[in-house]
Amino acid sequence: MSNSVMWQPTAEQIEQARMTDFMRTINRQQQLQLASYHDLHAWSVAHSPTFWRSLWDYCDVIGEPGEIIVKDADKLPGASWFPQATLNFAENLLRYRDDRTALTFRGENGSRQQLSYAQLYHRVAALAAAMRKDGIVAGDRVAGMMPNCIETVVAMLATTSIGAVWSSCSPDFGVQGVVDRFGQITPKLLITIDGYFYNGKTIDIHEKVAAIREQLPSLQRTLVIPFAELNQTLAPGCDAWDDYLIEDANTLHFEPMPFNAPLYIMFSSGTTGVPKCIVHGIGGTLLQHLKEHALHTDIRRDDVFFYFTTCGWMMWNWLVSGLAQGATLVLFDGSPFAPSPAYLWQVADEEGITVFGTSAKYLSALEKAGYQPKQQHSLTQLRTILTTGSVLAPENFDYVYRDIKADLCLSSISGGTDIVSCFALGNPILPVYRGELQCRGLALDVQVFNEQGNPVTGEKGELVCLNSFPCMPIGFWNDNQGERYFNAYFARFNQVWAHGDYAEITQHQGVIIYGRSDAVLNPGGVRIGTAEIYRQVEKVEAVLESIAVGQRWQDDERVVLFVRLRDGLQLNDALQQQIRQTIRTHATPRHVPAIIAQVADIPRTISGKIVELAVRQVIHNEPVKNTDALANPDALQYFVNRPELQE
Repeated sequence: MSNSVMWQPTAEQIEQARMTDFMRTINRQQQLQLASYHDLHAWSVAHSPTFWRSLWDYCDVIGEPGEIIVKDADKLPGASWFPQATLNFAENLLRYRDDRTALTFRGENGSRQQLSYAQLYHRVAALAAAMRKDGIVAGDRVAGMMPNCIETVVAMLATTSIGAVWSSCSPDFGVQGVVDRFGQITPKLLITIDGYFYNGKTIDIHEKVAAIREQLPSLQRTLVIPFAELNQTLAPGCDAWDDYLIEDANTLHFEPMPFNAPLYIMFSSGTTGVPKCIVHGIGGTLLQHLKEHALHTDIRRDDVFFYFTTCGWMMWNWLVSGLAQGATLVLFDGSPFAPSPAYLWQVADEEGITVFGTSAKYLSALEKAGYQPKQQHSLTQLRTILTTGSVLAPENFDYVYRDIKADLCLSSISGGTDIVSCFALGNPILPVYRGELQCRGLALDVQVFNEQGNPVTGEKGELVCLNSFPCMPIGFWNDNQGERYFNAYFARFNQVWAHGDYAEITQHQGVIIYGRSDAVLNPGGVRIGTAEIYRQVEKVEAVLESIAVGQRWQDDERVVLFVRLRDGLQLNDALQQQIRQTIRTHATPRHVPAIIAQVADIPRTISGKIVELAVRQVIHNEPVKNTDALANPDALQYFVNRPELQE
């Protein structure tokens, strides 16, 4: 059965979970008798102001909450949470200043670095003092084109300690992709590197940095970290990281900031045009991450927390907030398959990782590679695997419990850059059902709407949120009237956040994501989520990955499936028949594609998400507005003028 229980927490695990402790706290404070997570969730939605204020106290937020919890709570958009509150984001992440390890960096080339909480505080103080001396003040933008390394965390914390705004991308972005992002937000300071390592290669980026700097006239200074140790001569206007720091700065001043002051500027993928600049506030981001780490992921001081991510993906921001729990964060930069598929699991063993986060694509690729971590690694400390970025198919659940570890909580989580957090995610006191996200997040009235805009259970529809919440974006940068922000989330349903996911809420209150709504297929008027097809195609051993799009055809739409096969294989009639039969048997005849075609590569964003919309545009001879948002834009050529699509 697709909804079979894969894992169940023990009575002791439930008893000791922070979620249970928080529920007891609420029962005591509010004189309630909440007995389950679903009781707690229902209460938190019905009394969300009380919930968020209680969470502030439970997580010991450093700051002044003020008297008013929320103004205009029912306005979407327009609600204002904690309008009198002041706090500092970096101060809450640097609450621990002892000798316990804060950050461990592991590179694909075997490099390893560590920093204690005390050392991290000192490094942040040294950079923040230099930035203040340089004239960086609250509200200024600081941009990082950085790998996932210790210096990136230091730079973000120094920036936010001042009250300035941090924005980052990974160094594998193209020049135009970087300029399209940072050019909109006019940063004063750019922090970058000389080069980086990927898949056994050293990539020198000094020419890229020079080209970017030429197109960012707002820059007053560029800091260069010798990450790849290429020993280059710094260009005029660039400064060495070590020379810039004020090492004798022993104290760090945390600028008190309004709750809704900007913290991060993050970017949409940009595949349909210039990326949207999504502005996230200080307090909302902090509270939401505290909730998700402390309660939904059960992270504590003795945890070792890892997420495979780049600095161009929101999961980096989510990971770094784990410092507020006092945990040890493991940072990794490079290819997860270099030098071999074993490497990240070797790191998990060596560092004692307890919470291992990755993408669904990584787990799928690992299974296709035939790698079975439990055969090579002990993974004795590992208790949770988190996965996001795309839909985790039920078969991927099987792989994790069969070939990685049987006794762990596999939490598929889903939200996005839009809220820098999750709408649906894990839970240490709930069972894991095959193919499902465990629950909806506390205090979020997440529902699924049918075509008529009514909430439904057990049916597919649009994922929405009916109530306001603190981590809603402040807005979009330079969207002074809020029109783009409104159109992105609120134009479809009145006073309701429409997230753009095609989803289902199950009978036991789990969530299934079927893909993005704008990629939903509609043959014969029947809506089909792309993930429904991908999960079946993944069962075919010859197929490494696939992408399904709808093609306009004879006043209707037909489903076209493109497949990337294992090296040396060709798509013949027998393999086509196997793919079709697998889909027909395990889904429905409606899911069977009209056309199946082979391609050498499938385009994806730099964060690893396949881009159905871009492929759909190509097959209809429509322009793809922003190929710089893609990690492999050349792959689009495989979809141009396909003869199969003319038949």
